[in-house]
Amino acid sequence: VQLQASGGGLVQAGNSLRLSCAASGRTFSSYDMGWFRQAPGKEREFVAAIRWSSGSTYYADSVKGRFTISGDNAKHTVYLQMNSLKPEDTALYYCASKAVAGRYSYIPDYGYWGQGTLVTVSS
Repeated sequence: VQLQASGGGLVQAGNSLRLSCAASGRTFSSYDMGWFRQAPGKEREFVAAIRWSSGSTYYADSVKGRFTISGDNAKHTVYLQMNSLKPEDTALYYCASKAVAGRYSYIPDYGYWGQGTLVTVSS
């Protein structure tokens, strides 16, 4: 599975961005797709995930109510709509795919990663 993330940029606090992640290759093997982020000097952290089989979505507490993950199965694309952005949302955002069941936020289960797209939120 190859993943291509896009949509990052520089925005002012309070504004919105939409990230996209297009998957190619063995996309039928994907169980969950997720978004993660890594700020400078910090560990990579879970942001949101979608389970293809049920359409269920999951969010980190820090983004709940502001971010929305969605997916287009026919296009093998996942989106992350980010509203009410805050400076603390500044990070490199990665999309990832996993082919195994289990906890949606468990990073080691995600075997395929995109290259990352940078989101910078100014105050």
